[in-house]
Amino acid sequence: MGFPALLLLAVYPQHITPLHRDPITHLLSSPNSTVFVGTPLSSSSSTFPGKQLRSGKKLVVMARRLFGLEEAIRIQRERELQPKIKYRRKQPLRPGRVSPCLPVPDEIPKPPYVSSNLLPKLSSEHQIHDAEGIAKMKAAGELAARVLDYAGTLVRPSVTTNEIDKAVHQMIIEAGAYPSPLGYGGFPKSVCTSVNECMCHGIPDSRQLQDGDIINIDVTVYLNGYHGDTSKTFFCGNVNPAHRHLVKVTEECLARGINVCRDGASFKKIGKRISEFAEKYGFGVVECFVGHGVGTVFHSEPIILHHRNEETGFMVEDQTFTIEPILTLGSTKSITWPDNWTTLTADGSPAAQFEHTILITKTGAEILTKYEDNPS
Repeated sequence: MGFPALLLLAVYPQHITPLHRDPITHLLSSPNSTVFVGTPLSSSSSTFPGKQLRSGKKLVVMARRLFGLEEAIRIQRERELQPKIKYRRKQPLRPGRVSPCLPVPDEIPKPPYVSSNLLPKLSSEHQIHDAEGIAKMKAAGELAARVLDYAGTLVRPSVTTNEIDKAVHQMIIEAGAYPSPLGYGGFPKSVCTSVNECMCHGIPDSRQLQDGDIINIDVTVYLNGYHGDTSKTFFCGNVNPAHRHLVKVTEECLARGINVCRDGASFKKIGKRISEFAEKYGFGVVECFVGHGVGTVFHSEPIILHHRNEETGFMVEDQTFTIEPILTLGSTKSITWPDNWTTLTADGSPAAQFEHTILITKTGAEILTKYEDNPS
């Protein structure tokens, strides 16, 4: 379950670049960059904010910055030259009827935020585990993965997202776990179901799935004091090729983001790798939702940006966090319904998302939200 980047601005402004920028604007205006609009360049000691380029080492850094700018310009130009993807626009999503919250047995341990309808603040505590914690994270991740795959088997025309929520809720509590979204900041359901143009945080309701829909199902479970968080986008019936391609590229973006992770790797590599692949196919990468640390706390540091960025910070062995890119067929700008959760693309274009919880190791990253007989 992604954390809204906009909510971080007041508390952690250093993490978030202004939303909906293209990569060129970001590079030109980033305070962390030595390249600024209107800055004169020369081969002598040109002055940049706070520093002068006097050493060969600094000139090398400058050259690298400029190369990054040129690369961003090249990618954007290629994207602009690509033919616009045409797709048959479906009927816009409309809110359905939301049924009451489902009960959870008293004996099942509940996360602390359940006692309040206030949205918890992002925890500054990075989720780094000992051997026991890692074992519990793996158990929570495996359960989340099994529940998600079961939910996917329910996706077909005429099924309501509320029916999916009920099935997910029942499977989670039968395993002795708590459905983490339920009661998180007042969220009224046990799973997020985001259909078509819904970017994320869709609330299950009475709407029936239609032939040709795509639906992201986002499952998080709280088991033995640890959260496991994962999501996939599923096809409902006969989905058109453009939407299928969006979903497949989004899934590959997640895989590529995970592949750069290892002890000591910089977090900004994730956004760079995801953006490179998405832009290759002309898809937009949503900036207003981010990945996050996850463990005993649902949402914590580090913040994982899925777009190009210059954020500092490095991964640490035994750390857990989510990567959960959202790609769109059109605009990456968003609108939110009055329920304060359901977030749609501003232009009504389809969106897709995939998510895994990962564990950082010395040599790479282990996906925790999977299980033996289905390692995807």
